[in-house]
Amino acid sequence: MQDMLLVIDWGSVGIKTLQFILSFSILVTFHELGHYLTARWFKCRVDKFYLFFNPWFSLWKKKIGETEYGIGWVPFGGYVKIAGMIDESMDKAQLNQPPQPYEFRSKPAWQRLIIMVAGVVVNVILAIVIFIGITWKWGDEYLPSKNLKYGVHADSLGAKIGIRNGDNIISIDNKPVENFGALAIDVMLNAKTLQVIRDGKKIELAVPDTFTRELNKNKLSGFVDVRIPVIVDTVLPSANFVQGKLQEDDRLIAFNNHPFEYYDEFNDLKKGMKNVQVPIKVLRGNDTVDVAVKLNNDGMVGFGTKNAAELFGTVTHTYSFTESIPEGTKKCFATLSRYLTGLKQLFSGKVNPNDSLGSVISIGNTFPGFWDWQRFWSLTAIFSIILAFMNILPIPALDGGHALFTLTEMATGRKPSDKFMEYAQMAGMILLLGLMAYALGLDFLRIFK
Repeated sequence: MQDMLLVIDWGSVGIKTLQFILSFSILVTFHELGHYLTARWFKCRVDKFYLFFNPWFSLWKKKIGETEYGIGWVPFGGYVKIAGMIDESMDKAQLNQPPQPYEFRSKPAWQRLIIMVAGVVVNVILAIVIFIGITWKWGDEYLPSKNLKYGVHADSLGAKIGIRNGDNIISIDNKPVENFGALAIDVMLNAKTLQVIRDGKKIELAVPDTFTRELNKNKLSGFVDVRIPVIVDTVLPSANFVQGKLQEDDRLIAFNNHPFEYYDEFNDLKKGMKNVQVPIKVLRGNDTVDVAVKLNNDGMVGFGTKNAAELFGTVTHTYSFTESIPEGTKKCFATLSRYLTGLKQLFSGKVNPNDSLGSVISIGNTFPGFWDWQRFWSLTAIFSIILAFMNILPIPALDGGHALFTLTEMATGRKPSDKFMEYAQMAGMILLLGLMAYALGLDFLRIFK
């Protein structure tokens, strides 16, 4: 346990945590602002507006008019307490009194419905706005599959379905593959067949149903990588050269007297070697040069390589602000579509729930261990549309559950009793807390494994 704690990069963990807290602070504030503004619009009294939860005490609070604004100390969510509404606070004191005109329960059903769904609507709008901003600011940059000069390296899962080193994957279910970076997720979500070019011939490979489960379990890794030669980009000061020295643009062609062409072959040759002196042969311009180096404790030579983007080139699309509006909106709903496809696979048994479910630990881990604004806003937009969808599910304690009861009331003309709503809220909270505890348990199991 102590050894495990020592190898954790706590600086990286801290940056991930800060990004997670900032991202969800934005999402929760806007979500609750939707409830708050519509409640005030319909003249409901709002008792509290809090970022984060505040059991026992608050980090900061200030009462302005009828509303107490504050910041809690538990950085997972937030809430708006509307007078006369049964919510997660389970404050039943007001409900024991006669309804007041300013209370939520005194308002017409259509007004209560708008207040309930307002948070979800704001999260959808927020996601669209962020996607538009990302598209306008950064555009799209990707590595086209057609640029892969040496094809792909088939990792364990790729080899399992028949992909070979050097194959060029040209289409999924006969739909051309444009962005290589999206290949793995497109295969996991949709693929029945892959079309590849091998030795100049087109070959079709079947993707079995079990492949989705395996790829999901591996978090999209272990499939295929871009096959690249080993060309030096930077030489690290820690490199321990015994003879000669590597230089920028050197291409490694032999390691420990074994010739190779590509990075995956180089990695295979290095496996298990540590703290030993090895000869390396490189191409430098038109010359062949011999270098010798002592590998470090991790079996590394001590250099960085040119990546696929540098070697093969990327495609960049820029957008004007007006062009970003439809493109960003399309990206938002494409994200939701992929999420729904993932849920369908979850409930149909194509993926194992234990491999897919995760708590705040898993969510926090999706953020990089360094500060990248493009990645930060992309993840915030994705989580905003997912939060909207999850909240509109017809589960008591969620906005969708309240909306369902209100729609039933509008259809039947009969309003559920306060006691029924109280029990429904309690049942929903137990269900959600149980799911959260289960997901947290899965994350801890992954950590200790």
